Amino acid sequence: MIATPDKNAVTQAGEVAHAVIEAADLQHLFDALRQRGYELYGPTVNEGAIVYDRIHSAADLPAGWTDEQAPGYYRLVRRNDGALFSYGAGPHSWKRLLHPPTVQLFHAKRDENGDLVTVDDTPAPVKRAFIGVRSCDLAAIGVQDRVFLGGPFVDPQYKARREGNFIVAVNCSHSGANCFCVSMGTGPRAYSGFDLSLTEVLAAGRHYFVVETGSEAGAEMLAGLPHHTADVEELEGAECVVAKVAFRQAKKLETAGLAQALKKAVECPMCEDIAKRCLTCGNCTMVCPTCFCTTVDDVNSLAGDEASRVRRWDSCFTLGFSYIHGGSVRVSPQSRYRQWLTHKLGTWFDQFGTYGCVGCGRCITWCPVGIDITEEAARVKTQVEAMETGAV
Repeated sequence: MIATPDKNAVTQAGEVAHAVIEAADLQHLFDALRQRGYELYGPTVNEGAIVYDRIHSAADLPAGWTDEQAPGYYRLVRRNDGALFSYGAGPHSWKRLLHPPTVQLFHAKRDENGDLVTVDDTPAPVKRAFIGVRSCDLAAIGVQDRVFLGGPFVDPQYKARREGNFIVAVNCSHSGANCFCVSMGTGPRAYSGFDLSLTEVLAAGRHYFVVETGSEAGAEMLAGLPHHTADVEELEGAECVVAKVAFRQAKKLETAGLAQALKKAVECPMCEDIAKRCLTCGNCTMVCPTCFCTTVDDVNSLAGDEASRVRRWDSCFTLGFSYIHGGSVRVSPQSRYRQWLTHKLGTWFDQFGTYGCVGCGRCITWCPVGIDITEEAARVKTQVEAMETGAV
């Protein structure tokens, strides 16, 4: 697990854990990680979006790109500078690497004697470095850690992928129109869960990163890179970047009393109104960095000499997800949307002590009909409160 020290931590050498790396020297970090055997994953431009994929150098980062987002809308646009991390949350989250869409759980086949033998073809663990992890996604990783590692039953697949990660966080210098991390307390600044944290600053003709260490591994990595101790002006520049993002974030979600209201929304007419627009496509759950629901498929060869069991992502929006003997429990779109909204912002607390939403806004952007979770949750809460007071 990644160490999560106090935000004012110091390195073992006694230096304040804030340094500056010039943008031209960022490649040294990539080189150092690769020399230590890490596969690098980070943001890159592919098929009209900024996605997380395998990268090899700083040249693979989305330099000079940002995005425009709205409910049901996403477009890449060019910036007038060379910023590397100035964009909102894209369609990918780190979930696709830690909790992949498809995982083989079991594989067996008959040998030359006709005996059934188990085949252990699980890929060997790989050391991965995640470059450019936002604070909302760090919170999402923490949520999935609770789901897969925090209870009495540990998911070995997730555990193998989670161990040994090196996380390079990036404090946000751009807030997408659908972001509401400030409301959820998950951003735009990362305080823990990383090895190194970068704040990108472009000012007075300079392009540099203020670096904070979050673990011994991060401090050791920084020590081998070209850097200097951050001065007051450089620290203030970084603080100003993050403060502006928080101040300009327009979308909000009022969480006070929300969980209690959603639990009472079983017969709320507002859920029916939302369901009339919902396509139950499951896009929101696919792009969500915390959703973890899966189903299992058994696959046999036509010859009957080989079989495998595969786990794949599923969604509470699919009709078959709630199937039990005799049929599905949630037949209507209304019941499925209500289940998702109530679980995400309400009953998740009962299970894990936190929200299942980190305010990244992906579900808003990638909903084909532009349903906005912040607006709909607020409407449902208002409707429930009105019903309780007899106003409706």
